Amino acid sequence: MPIALENVGIAVRDIDATIAFFTELGLEVVGRDTVSGDWADTAVGLDGNHARIAMLQTPDGHGRLELFEYIHPDAIETEPTLPNEIGMHRVAFSVDDIDASLEIAARHGCHPLRGVANYQDIYRLAYVRGPSGIIVMLAQDLTRG
Repeated sequence: MPIALENVGIAVRDIDATIAFFTELGLEVVGRDTVSGDWADTAVGLDGNHARIAMLQTPDGHGRLELFEYIHPDAIETEPTLPNEIGMHRVAFSVDDIDASLEIAARHGCHPLRGVANYQDIYRLAYVRGPSGIIVMLAQDLTRG
């Protein structure tokens, strides 16, 4: 049976700010909607599920993020995820220029957890604390000319 990754869903505090962050990094909005009703309750497993959603994708069309901001029930605040916690860990993106991407992230108040690392002169990479505490890994492939 064939399988393909459809998207990664992330609940956020402020969907507009999160869209601004990811679109400035280079993702494209492919759709926005507000969802509710019996089908949404059943699919998600929450009574009265009502949320604003947005689907973003990478320019190559292979990677998608579905962002959702809950209207009802109220969103539950949690502590930001740490890199060594079990569960949803991070979203990773390849970038052409990590320094330029980090400048974009900084304009949104998002900064590396520690700095930029060099992995065996193959990748420069950094974990950034993004909107709503999302960990975003940015990686620049140094082997590409």
